[in-house]
Amino acid sequence: MKLNNLKPAEGSTHKRKRIGRGQGSGHGGTSTRGHKGAKSRSGYSRKIGFEGGQMPIQRRLPKYGFKNPFRVEYKAINLEVLQNLAEKHGYTTIDVDTLINAGLVSRNDLVKILAKGDLSAKLEVKAHAFSKKAVEAIEAANGTVVKL
Repeated sequence: MKLNNLKPAEGSTHKRKRIGRGQGSGHGGTSTRGHKGAKSRSGYSRKIGFEGGQMPIQRRLPKYGFKNPFRVEYKAINLEVLQNLAEKHGYTTIDVDTLINAGLVSRNDLVKILAKGDLSAKLEVKAHAFSKKAVEAIEAANGTVVKL
C-alpha cells in the first residue's frame, strides 16, 4: 500500500450536484429552482418569521409581562458550601474574593448567603446579603456577619 494507491471505500463518496451546467447534466435550465416566482430569482431571501402572508405567530400572540429594570439579582451561596470551604482550605474569613478564587462566583456577581446545610465552623462571612436563617446559623456557630 502506498499513498498513490489510497482511495475511499466503495460507496462512501458521492458526486457533487453541478447545477446550471447545461441540459445534459440534468440540472440545467431552471437549475432545480422550478419556474418563475420570487424563489427562482437570485438575491431572494425570505423574511425571518414570514408565513406566506398569513399573520405571523409573533403578531398573533399578545404581548405580556414586565421586566423590572431595577431588579437586583444575587448569586446564592449556601452554608454547606461555606462549611466545605472552611474544612478543605481552613478559611476563617470568607468574603467575595474567596468565593471568586474558589470559582463559585464571578467578579460582577452580588452574593447572598442562604441557610441550606449545617455550619459548625467559626467564620467571619462578608457578603452583599444574608437570609435571616443564615445569619442565625452563622452567629450560632460563634461566627460574625458583615454586610458589604
